[in-house]
Amino acid sequence: MFLTMTTTGSAERPATDLGYLLHKHPDRAQEFSTSHGTAHVFYPEAGPERCTAALLLEVDPVGLVRRGRGKGRGGAPDSALAQYVNDRPYAASSLLAVALGTVFSSALKGRCGARPDLVDRALPLRIEVPALPARGGAELVRRLFEPLGWTVAAEPVPLDARFPDWGDSRYVRLTLDGETRLADALRHLYVLLPVLDDAKHYWVAPDEVDKLLRAGEGWLEHHPEQKLITTRYLTRRRRLTRDALERLELARLAEADGSEVEELDNAVDADADGDTDVDTDTEERPAPLAVLRREAILAALREAGAARVLDLGCGQGQLVQAMLEDARFTEVVGVDVSMRALHTAGRRLRTERMSERQAARVTLLQGSLTYTDPRLSGYDAAVLGEVIEHVDPPRLPAAEYAVFGAARPRTVVVTTPNAEYNVRWETLPAGSVRHHDHRFEWTREEFRAWARGVAERYGYAVEFRPVGDDDPEVGPPTQLALFTLVQAPGRAAEPVTREPTTKEAVA
Repeated sequence: MFLTMTTTGSAERPATDLGYLLHKHPDRAQEFSTSHGTAHVFYPEAGPERCTAALLLEVDPVGLVRRGRGKGRGGAPDSALAQYVNDRPYAASSLLAVALGTVFSSALKGRCGARPDLVDRALPLRIEVPALPARGGAELVRRLFEPLGWTVAAEPVPLDARFPDWGDSRYVRLTLDGETRLADALRHLYVLLPVLDDAKHYWVAPDEVDKLLRAGEGWLEHHPEQKLITTRYLTRRRRLTRDALERLELARLAEADGSEVEELDNAVDADADGDTDVDTDTEERPAPLAVLRREAILAALREAGAARVLDLGCGQGQLVQAMLEDARFTEVVGVDVSMRALHTAGRRLRTERMSERQAARVTLLQGSLTYTDPRLSGYDAAVLGEVIEHVDPPRLPAAEYAVFGAARPRTVVVTTPNAEYNVRWETLPAGSVRHHDHRFEWTREEFRAWARGVAERYGYAVEFRPVGDDDPEVGPPTQLALFTLVQAPGRAAEPVTREPTTKEAVA
């Protein structure tokens, strides 16, 4: 099996810098022993303007059988020949991915002792794989690589060029073009080659989850095909897949919260020996705006006299925890689509150690904001704290109906970032949103227009309040809308009582 990586350069930035990153000298051909054969690294061309590094893996089919699953491991007598006669020596697979991790281990980790300045440089790269198994075809190849910034050419290989009526095989000739760090490119290949093959040549143990998360850090948690990638990489082992998906979700939540994963995944502090101390409360990382936001929400709920409250999109449960500390809130329900977030909230709240009386006050439910849920009806108030900006605009009408039309609490509190204030964040590039998962961020005028429209359609009054320092030019960092029900349930106009059509709900 064969793979090439090509980059271009100039006299000032020679393409042969690729050799430094790969830790393989362009003037030498090198070979490395692997558990299933021999890997060869050589440079078909190496000049200042263009440099190509090639990895050729010679697989020992007999050694693959003897060191792999072997006889009797899910095989039948009729498949004995297939153990020795197969595509493993020719087509890119988990064998090539393992060779990449072994031969280019430093490059994969983003290390370059001789030229550390090269590590973070985006290179113009072309990666070519002549024979790549693709269970799912060229379309799946594009779905996996294009979200990572690659321009993809995946040409199906015919079963037999002499007989075009036979159609295409499951193999493609893959060419990837893009400008990225070499370490990122290698990590993409390390994960996605076995995913496309949908098979591995070795037994998948629990440590494969760690390998996946290390190689997928920074891109897998946001990939639209995250579930498919995770499931295939872990050979459909349900427990491992569930563990990996939960940890990926926690990484995404940590990024959204501006926290470290370790902080969100610990309900108690660690002592000097690294052991958890069950008698010590976990202190939340100082976040002044987050604290001000919770205080503003709590003040609005107290002012409304709310006792039974829904926290829709409760995340790690900070607001739920704050409400439980106030006896006037007799029932608090945290709702989130992420089970990982709910597990984290449960640990934060120490639900397993609560008294029976305290436990009766709190419920954590999995649910989606864009679907009606009869469990959420009849509450005094609902909170959508920093939630609506994560909803795709075409799905906002469904979310509006689910909250204001179906659940229909007496009070609804909504907070969202004020886009105008973004110019005050020195570290935020101009024109950027505060978090990559934000589908939009509204100005004060846009937020008020939306809120007034919702209030009119569903029989609520609405008022607006600033959260944080109210800048005289750009307003506060967070804006809050307080909705109060003024039209009795059952007396609403048609837009209130009807559920959105399928087209409206899932447009």
